[in-house]
Amino acid sequence: MANSPLPDPTPVLDLIEAFRRSKTLFAAVALGIFDRLHDGPADLAALFDAFFAAGEPVELGALERLLDACTALGLLSKDERGYANSALASAYLRRGSPHTLAGYILYSNRVLYALWANLEDAVREGTSRWRQTFDLEGDLFRHLDRTAEAQREFLAGMNGFGLLSSPRVVAAFDLGRFHRLVDLGGGTGHLAVAACERYRELRAVVWDLPSVVEIAKEYISRSSAAPRIAVEPGDFFHDPLPNADLYALARVLHDWSEAKIRALLKKIAERLPEGGGLLVAEHLLDERKTGPPSALLQSLNMLVCTEGKERTLAEYTALLRDAGFSRVDAVKTGAPLDAILAVKEA
Repeated sequence: MANSPLPDPTPVLDLIEAFRRSKTLFAAVALGIFDRLHDGPADLAALFDAFFAAGEPVELGALERLLDACTALGLLSKDERGYANSALASAYLRRGSPHTLAGYILYSNRVLYALWANLEDAVREGTSRWRQTFDLEGDLFRHLDRTAEAQREFLAGMNGFGLLSSPRVVAAFDLGRFHRLVDLGGGTGHLAVAACERYRELRAVVWDLPSVVEIAKEYISRSSAAPRIAVEPGDFFHDPLPNADLYALARVLHDWSEAKIRALLKKIAERLPEGGGLLVAEHLLDERKTGPPSALLQSLNMLVCTEGKERTLAEYTALLRDAGFSRVDAVKTGAPLDAILAVKEA
């Protein structure tokens, strides 16, 4: 019998070099290449001189390799004028862009890339890798507060992702019957902003740790809905919750253990009036947990840096019903986050 032909190795080869593409992006953002090209095209010599003038010397040939790799990845273009940002880079890779993802890229480069290097041990032990990688104890959020710069970097990254998801999350259901939204752990306020811009009668409170509050005010002030959005300090695990008929948890539940989630959901349900709701924004796993790949990879990311994981709708529904919510609906938004609305009925 003739041997069966070997399968196409392309998927394996693609995965072998996938981290090289990520690290090329990370390095280019960290070096500020897309920021330096914001004012227009520049040739290699001009970029090389700009690095030296800024006191950040680079090697000429190495810089050219990085620029050419970014061009091959579609992040830059190259012609007789030199290198120029692509539309993609201008929107998402410049730190000054209102839609920037640079904060999350910098965080990925500085923190997540290192944590993922110890994924095998995370699988062996089932715990995050902060101690092994950085000799730090505790959860993700304890380390974000270590410096103001680290916290701003992380929040800027979360804001970029929020701008991609929050408008679709708040549009997934008709929230017009609600009057007061409290976004628990709301970060920069992107979900509250999206909700108040869509629902003109809605008022909102972004509720987060004291160190986040001033940063949140800066982001919210850019919205036309800012007069209807307050920012208040609080810890949803330890402090009494503000009054609301709609609470929101966006990328919060996936950070925590089952026990902490159950306690938080019960606390929210008890605080809500009859007919009140909880809007949850998370990346839902398929029920068989075979996809989508981005959600499964994010679940591994939760393994290396938190005590949480991604879940299926059935898993979230069970948690929400156990907490006291009688109706649970979900919408796959097509954005990085999906939407769940849980309602407390009589």
